[in-house]
Parts: sequence; C-alpha cells; structure tokens
Amino acid sequence: MDHTVITIARSYGSGGKTLGKLLAKELGINCYDRELLRIASEQSGINEALFGAADEKVTNMPLFRISKSIYNGEILPPDSDDFTSDANLFSYQAKCIKELAKTESCVFIGRCADFILKDEPDVIKLFFYAPKEDCIKRAMSQNGGTEKEIIKKIEKRDKYRSDYYKYHTGRDWNDARNYDFCLNTASTSYEQLIEVVKQYIKIAKIKK
Repeated sequence: MDHTVITIARSYGSGGKTLGKLLAKELGINCYDRELLRIASEQSGINEALFGAADEKVTNMPLFRISKSIYNGEILPPDSDDFTSDANLFSYQAKCIKELAKTESCVFIGRCADFILKDEPDVIKLFFYAPKEDCIKRAMSQNGGTEKEIIKKIEKRDKYRSDYYKYHTGRDWNDARNYDFCLNTASTSYEQLIEVVKQYIKIAKIKK
C-alpha cells in the first residue's frame, strides 16, 4: 500500500485499541501503542518505567499552565534539571512517533499522535467513540467487573486522556475538528467497523 499513517484516539470502552490492532493487521502494517514507551526509553536512555508512569495521565500537571506545556518539538538535554519531566518524556515519545511516521506505514494508538503529526502528509486521524451504555457493555465483556466498577473506570480513563491531551496540545480531546473521521462503534462488529474505516481510508487517500 502507499505510505499511510493512521492515528487513533478513542474513548474507553469504544473498542478503539482493538480496532487499531486489527486494522494494522488487515493492512499489513505495524501498530504502535505501549511499544513507544520502550522505543523512547532506548533512544533517550531514560528508564522505561518513567515513561509508563506518565503514560496518558496527567501527573503533577497544573492545567492552568497549559499554555507553557503545549508540545513544540523541543527536547531537553541530559544535563537539564527537567530531563525526566513529563513534558520532556512526551517530547521523546513525539520524536519517536515522527521518525516512525516518516519511515513506514503504521498505526499509532493514543499519545496525541494526531496533534504531533498534524503538519505531516499522508496522515489519517481517527476518533472512535460510543454511547456510555455501549462502552460499559464492551468493557464488562472484555475486562469483567461490576457495572459500577466499569462506570468508574470509564470516567477515570477518559478524564486522564482528556487532561493529558489538553495539557500537551491545548485542544479538547473529544473535539471532532481535531480528526479527519469520527466513528460511533456502537452495536457494530469489529469486522464491519474495519471495513468502514478501510473504505474511508481509500476515499481520504484519493482526496490527499
């Protein structure tokens, strides 16, 4: 296939992560999720556990400082006091995302990849979501737990993702204007959803 990079943002319980992995397999390309933590660790020399601790969560990040935290491509040197700061950890992940996007067709799940690659060609930015009731059912079937536990988990995960995205991009995570295509995954099989996305990709490639 032609060089194609797909970024996936998703609400918890929408099935977006599974969809991303299945889509990558269908297209015969790599899918990057937590693998990026290892790659960023190897490139930076920073312990992977630190990347994991800051992964898609806002830790000690006052949201009133958003204007100072928006990703601008800067990477701090090892002798900097802020070398292992959340912002610098994000910048190293962003560097890896940019390098991979230039060298291969692939799928990125989360990590603000749509924003990081907003000025790059051949990038298709997707957002998967579903009504709360469907997210609860999907999450319960995949992870188990009571409905009360799952509701709490959904709210917690989506808040993490929203705050993380806002902090590093200055944008609202669930704003449809950030993406090329938003898809409601409710009551639809993964096979059908993949076909819908593949058709959209074909159309998008023609337009680009």
